[in-house]
Amino acid sequence: MEEKDIQKIKTGTTTVGLVANGCVVLGADRKATMGYLVASKDVRKILQVADHIGMTVAGVVGDAQALERYIRAEIKLYQLQEERKMPIHAASSLIANILYSRRFYPYIVQLVVGGYDTEPRLFSFAPDGSVIEEKEFFSSGSGSPMALGVLEDTYKKNMGKEESIKLVIRAITSARKRDIASGGSGIDIAIIDSRGLKLLSDDEIKSFSK
Repeated sequence: MEEKDIQKIKTGTTTVGLVANGCVVLGADRKATMGYLVASKDVRKILQVADHIGMTVAGVVGDAQALERYIRAEIKLYQLQEERKMPIHAASSLIANILYSRRFYPYIVQLVVGGYDTEPRLFSFAPDGSVIEEKEFFSSGSGSPMALGVLEDTYKKNMGKEESIKLVIRAITSARKRDIASGGSGIDIAIIDSRGLKLLSDDEIKSFSK
């Protein structure tokens, strides 16, 4: 079967990144689609590329997986050479350069990267390598218009961790109800603070959803 005859698996997707007081909260749904077919109900779209850096992905699954391997290897190499963690702004420049180097044959992805070194920081990326530091929040994927409406209505600067988690869950839940390409078996949430990245369990997420 030729490449043009194969429908690529895409993470139709709603992902959210939010800067809170002392941490970054990342969230994502779990559905992957292949045209009008639900290819998977349990795709993980929050990827840990370092102990203190997480990345959400929207777009073609194969491209996202290849990028994850590339970015993880480069960050690990930096840590071995410099004997320290890569700063978040340096990681954002690295990712932007990787994407820009492929701008004519781009990775079909939209990335949101959050991390913590001396403070919580959040960056959004387009496939052409453009990067923007987001001071409050960002949402990517087909469900982002619905998620952004919830975020714009409720977000406040210096929100606490628990309040921020609840807002991210509410934003993604809103998108899952209206966006046909978002959904799956549940929602993933990651917290990145001075202790590193932690993925919440399904039970923990349910406790914040009540």
